[in-house]
Amino acid sequence: MEAVNLKKKGCKIVVAVDESEESMYALSWCLGNLISQNTTNNLVLLYVKPPPPVYSSFDAVGYMFSSDVVSALEKYGSDLVNSVMGRAETICGKFSNNIIAERIVGSGDAKDVICGIVDKIKADTLVMGSHGYGFFKRAFLGSVSDHCAKHVKCPVVIVKHPEKM
Repeated sequence: MEAVNLKKKGCKIVVAVDESEESMYALSWCLGNLISQNTTNNLVLLYVKPPPPVYSSFDAVGYMFSSDVVSALEKYGSDLVNSVMGRAETICGKFSNNIIAERIVGSGDAKDVICGIVDKIKADTLVMGSHGYGFFKRAFLGSVSDHCAKHVKCPVVIVKHPEKM
């Protein structure tokens, strides 16, 4: 694998963010360690929404779902995206006013969406947080960061939160 020069002009760094403190810490780490004030880097904040549930016109008991319930669920998903991206942009603003972060929101299985978008936009580096699951929990739940590290074409930086070490 070829080394990546993060000081080159126009380097594209993708940071996968979600609701967790681990992802926000990874973003802070990236801004403090990979982003230089002297170069122009493209920072991409990537958030993946869970796939939308398939709504039947009836719930498990046989009652009809009202359109109000469906629209409330969709509004909650939209509010969650705005909340996560707002937190991430606040962190970016604390490091520098010169950082322009592009927002990308995907929907589906996180590991597949992250890998697909990183490859599609030809990112130079992917930065992700680690939840610090142990062997058994990771074996049953799977690890998004492990999957991405094995399947994307660019270098992946997996940042552990210091409290989880």
